[in-house]
Amino acid sequence: MNQWLQTQIEFLKGVGPQRAKLLKEELGITTYLDLLYHFPFRYIDRSRFHLIKDIPAIDGFVQLKGQIISVQESGTGRQKRLNVKFQDSTGIIDLVWFQGYKYILPNLKLHTDYVVFGKAKPYVNTWNISHPELNPYTGAEAALGWQPVYSSTEKLNASGLHTKGIQKLIENLLGLAANVRFDETLPPKLVQELKLPGFAIAIRAVHMPADVTLAQKARARFKLEELLNLQIELLLRKAINLQKNKGQVVSDVGQLFHDFYENNLPFPLTNAQKKVLKEIRRDIGSGFQMNRLLQGDVGSGKTVVALLTMLMGIGSGLQGALMAPTEILANQHFVGLQELLNGTPVRIALLTGSTKKAARKVIHEQLLNGEIHILVGTHALLEDVVQFKNLGIVVIDEQHRFGVEQRSRLWKKNDSPPHILVMTATPIPRTLAMTYYGDLDVSVIDELPPGRKPITTKHHFEKDRSLVFGFIRKEIALGRQVYVVYPLIQESETLDYNNLMDGYEAISRSFPLPEYRVSIVHGKMKPEVKDYEMQLFVEGKTQIMVATTVIEVGVNVPNASVMVIESSERFGLSQLHQLRGRVGRGAEQSYCLLMTGNKLSADTKKRIHTMVRTNDGFEISEVDLELRGPGDIMGTQQSGNLDLKIADLAKDGPLVALAREKARELLTDDPRLEKPEHVFLRMEAIKRLQDKPNWAEIS
Repeated sequence: MNQWLQTQIEFLKGVGPQRAKLLKEELGITTYLDLLYHFPFRYIDRSRFHLIKDIPAIDGFVQLKGQIISVQESGTGRQKRLNVKFQDSTGIIDLVWFQGYKYILPNLKLHTDYVVFGKAKPYVNTWNISHPELNPYTGAEAALGWQPVYSSTEKLNASGLHTKGIQKLIENLLGLAANVRFDETLPPKLVQELKLPGFAIAIRAVHMPADVTLAQKARARFKLEELLNLQIELLLRKAINLQKNKGQVVSDVGQLFHDFYENNLPFPLTNAQKKVLKEIRRDIGSGFQMNRLLQGDVGSGKTVVALLTMLMGIGSGLQGALMAPTEILANQHFVGLQELLNGTPVRIALLTGSTKKAARKVIHEQLLNGEIHILVGTHALLEDVVQFKNLGIVVIDEQHRFGVEQRSRLWKKNDSPPHILVMTATPIPRTLAMTYYGDLDVSVIDELPPGRKPITTKHHFEKDRSLVFGFIRKEIALGRQVYVVYPLIQESETLDYNNLMDGYEAISRSFPLPEYRVSIVHGKMKPEVKDYEMQLFVEGKTQIMVATTVIEVGVNVPNASVMVIESSERFGLSQLHQLRGRVGRGAEQSYCLLMTGNKLSADTKKRIHTMVRTNDGFEISEVDLELRGPGDIMGTQQSGNLDLKIADLAKDGPLVALAREKARELLTDDPRLEKPEHVFLRMEAIKRLQDKPNWAEIS
């Protein structure tokens, strides 16, 4: 890269030491190149004038040409404001200033041509623009063209580096660069093949576009560059991980596996489960450490695949560990695996925060001497005192709930790294899987076991409550059980708790003893009380469970056929889908009833419609990505791994796939990126590999 671009930003006209310090702290900008890579996130069309009569049909900013026909100050004290009526040949609009107008007022002239720019909003029976740009008309306005809008921060705004201030700095920089020769950062062959604008043209077009088409082409080029560098990093990490971490070889799955497969499986495996097991079998027999992500919708049979994987290892003298995020889920796994392993020589133990000291001591001893083959547990498995004789297979359930540092402690419990299978029941959109888990191999169980009936989902407003309660009575009369779930959002825990208790009382009144018995579960309960209430429901001693989202994972009651989700407008799509998955686990038809208020936003309507329309978790995840964006879906543990400056995983799916394909081609042709045309890709890869930890080892 041209050395001039590595110049420290403080030397640019308009910056200086103080602003340079702020730019570094707020945006990570330290050099000329960093500033050029601070891309605008949108553009404003200043190339034409709109008419006031057309404003209702325009979503966003408008540029108007007309005259001021009246000026009026109103209010007193802090309520003072300036009202200006602005007219063109088609109508009148109000311009309003609530502060700072003492500098504007003296220069306003009636019946003189002005240009107004701002965001128009409806107010009572008219439209207004608050704090618009207002300048005398000069005739040169159309030359403003498409203006970039940059992200800033409160501190930068205070120092004059708002979007216009940043735009001015970039214009200064590009002015200085008029005679600078920019190097091409992408391989010329790729630029030609994909018909991309070169770096020099694209960097100007993205910041100072002559038209929106050129800006879009320039943005697409830099998005692809960013995603290509990311995918190269992920593929290199994967290759490095394979070479560095020689895994324990499971050459033969062993008689134990075969006996279990023939005699203990409660149902035939689906083709999807068989395919995943073949992928895992290939991994653990390769001599390299397995790092595989197993995706599967609720009820798709991931746990059976995990058990069969651990049995492969046990047949070769290895031990297995299964770590879950909650005691409830760990207990559920333990009980389920115990039932499956009944009659086999496999010894399984449970270790959680509730395990008594004496029992812990026995487990620690039996782990070390190899008597325990499978240890199921929570974070308790991470304690230094928990040591294995030969840990070979580690399964992480709902892995996104564990921090990277926590998970890494498990890998250090053996001289050679154990094979890793991480599982999630939260379907991940393909673009995210390729990005957040791009250095892992991904397996997908995309079919449900035979006999499972799709859950029928319906939407009801509050006015339909008597209808919903009538339906619940019919299901209970058939011997079924019902969940009624209330939201629990940390910021308003008191309000939610009151809603839950009000709901519990309403349910109790509507479904009185002795015919109906109701359990209640929420996060404020002591663990033993919560477990007791859940157990009553699991054993069928209560017919209705009123709960918060603590039952999102960890409760498996095949007899439960109805899931009522109260205030479902307050849940995200992924959470709605997870909650729905608590029913539909038996042979009977199950139902999910989404209760909402009457006023729903456009996004909420789309979430509800999606839930009613489909049970496909992967389709739901794509809609969720579109509505919420990648950071919210993955959570802070994963979303913090990326720092995308221009690409958007929610909108740039095709570019992610293209970048993955081209990264594979480049590394197949030049595994170490040693060719001259790959010099910039190599420099970026070295920087990325040095700056970040190896997520593949600990994901």
